[in-house]
Amino acid sequence: MVLSRIMDIMWAVPVYLFAISLSIVTISDGLHIGPIKLEADNLIIPIAIIALVYMPYAARPIRGRVMALRNADFVMAARSLGVPRWRILLVDILPNVASSIVVLAPLLAAFALLTESALSFLSIGVQAPTASWGTIIQDGEGLIYSRPMVAIAPGLAIVIVVVALNVLGDGLRDALDVRETSKRGA
Repeated sequence: MVLSRIMDIMWAVPVYLFAISLSIVTISDGLHIGPIKLEADNLIIPIAIIALVYMPYAARPIRGRVMALRNADFVMAARSLGVPRWRILLVDILPNVASSIVVLAPLLAAFALLTESALSFLSIGVQAPTASWGTIIQDGEGLIYSRPMVAIAPGLAIVIVVVALNVLGDGLRDALDVRETSKRGA
């Protein structure tokens, strides 16, 4: 219940505001996790920030699906037979939730790509020696009048990949939706 409320609070904060705030906090001194210190130019920090920012967008639909399945007949039958909780989770619930996760993953990857590019463009994401479409667009910003393709090419690449990920997510949703498949087959 507490974790659900934390996710609701994270859901209420705009994604880019949250990501920019976390990036600014970690970029100055790096990130300290116990004895581990991650430098600000480390690639793990932007990845961790993007994962943290988009966690509620994955957790809420998956939690809703799990809550709908927990009172299903096959789960109740397994409980009445004394099957351990971990086995019910792995054998009964996870396979039924897997299709939701598979459909959601490409859509969240598209959003994560846009967020990473925006943070890198603002110089608070992936730093210069590491290649990022956001940093390439930022480098091409000064050349937009003399050599516009330096900025346009990575922008087009972002658009193409985001559209491709969205089409992939839609295709997976159509392919894995049992109700829709049964309607088409009948």
